[in-house]
Amino acid sequence: MEDASSRTTAVRRRRDRRGRGMRGPAVVPRDPGRPELRTARERFDDLALSIVTEIDERWQDRLGLVEYAVEDAPQIPDDWDSGTVPLSSLVRGTGGDPTRLVLFRRPIEHRCETRTDLEAMVLTVVVEQVAELLGIEAEQVDPRYEGDAD
Repeated sequence: MEDASSRTTAVRRRRDRRGRGMRGPAVVPRDPGRPELRTARERFDDLALSIVTEIDERWQDRLGLVEYAVEDAPQIPDDWDSGTVPLSSLVRGTGGDPTRLVLFRRPIEHRCETRTDLEAMVLTVVVEQVAELLGIEAEQVDPRYEGDAD
């Protein structure tokens, strides 16, 4: 008569004969009836795009050519002496080069606990950078602006 441990071993051998793990598809097939799973990066990009698009359309005539981007984190030099990590980077364009506004996803997400916090933080960062470009108060850029991001 077999004991429980030998049955468990036999079952394990059948399911994982060569030690490669469970069998089955590596990616769940797409089901048209179920919403697509999105990564944190894709959700952040969508949020940033919606905020940037709205503000850029409102101020396009005064902003000129601005290139917007999202990067995971900034490249911080070894001699960085500030205790905080930047949330964005703004490089004014010169000549034919466009102005470049980069949002840093990971530092922004790190400061937020909820999706609402994240939306407010992205809005705050974008509004403050656009206000800097335009030389006006942030409250004038967007009525939803509520204060300092730092």
